[in-house]
Amino acid sequence: MARIAVIDDDAGFRASLAEALDDFGHDVAEFASADLALTALATDPAALVFLDLRMPGMDGIAALEALKSRDRALPVVVLTAYATGENTIAAMRLGAFDHLTKPVGRADLEALRDRVLTGTATTSAPADSVAPGEIIGTSPAIREVQKRIGLAASGQATVLILGETGVGKELVARAIHRFSDRASRPFAAVNCAAIPADLLESELFGHERGAFTGAIGARRGRFREAEGGTILLDEIGDMAPATQAKILRVLEEREVVPLGGAPVAIDVRMIAATHRDLAERVEEGRFRADLYYRLAVLPIVVPPLRERVADIEAIARHLLARIRPASPPTLSKAALDSLSAWPWHGNVRELRNVLERAASLAPGRVIDAADLALAPSPRQTTSLPPPRRLAETVADAEIVAIRAALIRARGNRTEAARELGISRAALYDRLNRYGLTTLSENPTETVGGSDESSVV
Repeated sequence: MARIAVIDDDAGFRASLAEALDDFGHDVAEFASADLALTALATDPAALVFLDLRMPGMDGIAALEALKSRDRALPVVVLTAYATGENTIAAMRLGAFDHLTKPVGRADLEALRDRVLTGTATTSAPADSVAPGEIIGTSPAIREVQKRIGLAASGQATVLILGETGVGKELVARAIHRFSDRASRPFAAVNCAAIPADLLESELFGHERGAFTGAIGARRGRFREAEGGTILLDEIGDMAPATQAKILRVLEEREVVPLGGAPVAIDVRMIAATHRDLAERVEEGRFRADLYYRLAVLPIVVPPLRERVADIEAIARHLLARIRPASPPTLSKAALDSLSAWPWHGNVRELRNVLERAASLAPGRVIDAADLALAPSPRQTTSLPPPRRLAETVADAEIVAIRAALIRARGNRTEAARELGISRAALYDRLNRYGLTTLSENPTETVGGSDESSVV
């Protein structure tokens, strides 16, 4: 039995939550305000705290800061009926164990209780302030991304952002930088796929005068330009092997070597992003395994727009306000229905293009379904992928997840099963079903003998 504190000014919700926790066999202390809770918990601490975000007097963010200043290891679950990207990121960055939207289901509550009280809680360092967020949406999929951003912003670990083209991977990287303690320092973004391989090294690491034909002057390079801040290596999955080796050296040695020059120490946080399946590329020998391990310290998967349909209206209104800030157009119900039904293979980038066109061509201030021009032409229809059975789609997703887990676990099936949240027997069954036994029996070797236990 554990002592659990519930801090919420809503008497009905507070009593309901307390009753459920009491049914689970815990000692529950209820508080109608943060001030009362802080006074009581100073002498009679709790093992877990449920904290409402919006309360009169001291709000949840201020209370979270106060609780964490006393005990950084205390698991605090923030509750709100009005989840936003800003308050989710802020809470996670300050060290909240989780950020939940009311109401909370009994099964979810029990699962959360088990995670916290079995010692799996993780905390992060408190911060002085946060800036407004721009990660739009409140769907469960995007809220997981917002939580990850908050956790990533509180530390210095290397981050790997994964997702389809157009989902907003650079926006996620910028949010991590903006909410981190490096926010006042530079942010540099480099598209590794857009720069020829023979020029990318000079772009990243710089060069000395006379280092090669045409080098009439010295160049610092993007890493040194981002000193003290953050660098995003976008589309790193398309990087040439020779450059991959040099990026690995930067991560391990914390220094860059300009072409024709001597090593220079740097203090830059690295974030990588790609739409490629890096685990698959490692298996194929197209991406260094040791670099993959070093990049994927904290992975963030940004879901495609079709998996967060509930966010489309909010994103569309946000984009229209930026496209035409003086007098943003509104969307008719028919237009919203069309946007929600569209598959969005180009994700948010495609949505923005459609809205820009509609805002330019719509005769009035209301955009209707016809203004969106989303009906596919016969040529587009024939180019769409053929329909697939749900089981095939699920199998593809399982294969990708199992491959990644096995690579991270160096072929250790027990560890891979634990990461995937399934039993070892279930993993064996899937390995045989999908023909993945070769991968599991022959784990990818670390290239170059890097020390995987070293700290990034």
